[in-house]
Amino acid sequence: METITLNLPAAVALTDEQFYQLCIANEEWRLEQTPEGELIIMPPTGGESGIRNSDINLELNLWNRHTQLGKVFDSSTVFKLPNGAKRSPDAAWVLLERWEALSAEDKRKFPPLCPHFVIELRSASDSLETLRAKMRYYRTNGCRLGWLIDPQTPLVEIYRLSEDVAEVINFSFDQPPTLSGEDVLPGFLLDITRILNP
Repeated sequence: METITLNLPAAVALTDEQFYQLCIANEEWRLEQTPEGELIIMPPTGGESGIRNSDINLELNLWNRHTQLGKVFDSSTVFKLPNGAKRSPDAAWVLLERWEALSAEDKRKFPPLCPHFVIELRSASDSLETLRAKMRYYRTNGCRLGWLIDPQTPLVEIYRLSEDVAEVINFSFDQPPTLSGEDVLPGFLLDITRILNP
């Protein structure tokens, strides 16, 4: 199964509420929307990607439970970015004060903010260029740190708010890197060995 992008003419553009209801009515699909209104329909996650996503979220959650600095979100969470895009990173983290400033309604639906930290994990159905564009969306909308992990190439790209160009780390399966949360997630380290071998 492949990702499908539907171009919606302005005459049938979805409001935020209509997009929310569409997602609720079609929960077996992962839906996203570009700032231009294009609807992105993604297939469900396969087994290996599901294991990898679960391991990533486990590591991020364990760090966050210890520090209690924010909130961790899985790949089913849609964020309404400042530019109007509605995106779902594979893992996301939001600083606690930013989360607590939201209304109860905003917390219940699609949070209107860009996460401080995101991870995108390339699966077999993902285009690397599409994921790179998605990472740039996060960065231009205020994401302070993002990791694009590609087990297929293999490589990791690190996106920082302060830098226009991503740092690229090419590696071999026998020497995968350990990624640092830097000053965004102080003390968080992710050894991607387990992510590469689900």
